[in-house]
Amino acid sequence: MMVPPAVELGLEIAVLAETVGSSAGIAATAVGDYRGLDTVLAFAETVDVVTFDHEHVPQPILAALVDAGVAVHPGPDALLYAQDKLLMRAKLSELGLPVPGWAAVENETQLDAFLTEYGGRAVVKTPRGGYDGKGVRVVASAAEVADWFGDGPLLAEELVSFRRELSQVLARRPSGDIALWPVVESIQRNGVCAEVIAPAPGSAGKIADMAADIATAVAENLGVTGVLAVELFETTDDRILVNELAMRPHNSGHWTIDGSTTSQFEQHLRAVLDYPLGATGCREPWSVMVNVFGGVAPERVPLALADPAVKVHGYGKEPRPGRKAGHVTAGGEDLDDVVFRARAAAAFFEE
Repeated sequence: MMVPPAVELGLEIAVLAETVGSSAGIAATAVGDYRGLDTVLAFAETVDVVTFDHEHVPQPILAALVDAGVAVHPGPDALLYAQDKLLMRAKLSELGLPVPGWAAVENETQLDAFLTEYGGRAVVKTPRGGYDGKGVRVVASAAEVADWFGDGPLLAEELVSFRRELSQVLARRPSGDIALWPVVESIQRNGVCAEVIAPAPGSAGKIADMAADIATAVAENLGVTGVLAVELFETTDDRILVNELAMRPHNSGHWTIDGSTTSQFEQHLRAVLDYPLGATGCREPWSVMVNVFGGVAPERVPLALADPAVKVHGYGKEPRPGRKAGHVTAGGEDLDDVVFRARAAAAFFEE
């Protein structure tokens, strides 16, 4: 999804794809393991700026790129806090930003003590590698994650009672300029983002200001460059808490491709190149994005496009049950109507 804006900006884009036939194949100029130092350094010699579509590139690889004089955005010192949830929680707490109650727990005794302190239930996360509900369990007993102990501390978090999940996406240039999109509501199913409503209903004013202030503080204090998504809880006791960080274009920002003056993918390119950032206003009062899981069957695309205001985006991924394979976006003036149209279009791809 970064290829079309790169072409429009007159940029040459290269991709180190992990495997042959990956969805990045349209732009792949090399195939190799992003955990291999020689592979990554050889690839970096062919480009001016290196950026990422996930947070899993090891820190020693990133440090070697920086030592070799490669422009890396976001830099390793920032990306570290998107890679390790324990470090992220500690840093945000140090900065005085609002987060759920948490602790690093190394054994069942420590986790049981945390459970007692927080009402008998908690969220336990592996510090690294988890996403889309993976590496996350809601537990009432330490025995429920006994198999996770032994590889270092786990993150135990307060089980937050929340009204909804929000996401604040922004972009920051190396020179410090920041542009924010409207805060959005992210609707999760089975631990995976299923729908996004932009802007989040009822968010104008205090909620939008709080989300913007939190995300801006994260970006500035961590030195983030490129797109940053700050996933948030709006709690039942009127708090806004940071849930997760993503330092890359994020699923909650896909609506910007069709719904904003500047998409998150174009903005990410602008930001990592230190170009002036684009406007982030909404093209229509409401935009709704619905993810398509499993696959985007080509023969069904015309059915979804029967609504002329609907946009379909397939990711070129091999079909697989539960896999995010694409999304549809609809926009308009009446939120209920826009939600209906987006869901109806996505339904054509359901098995």
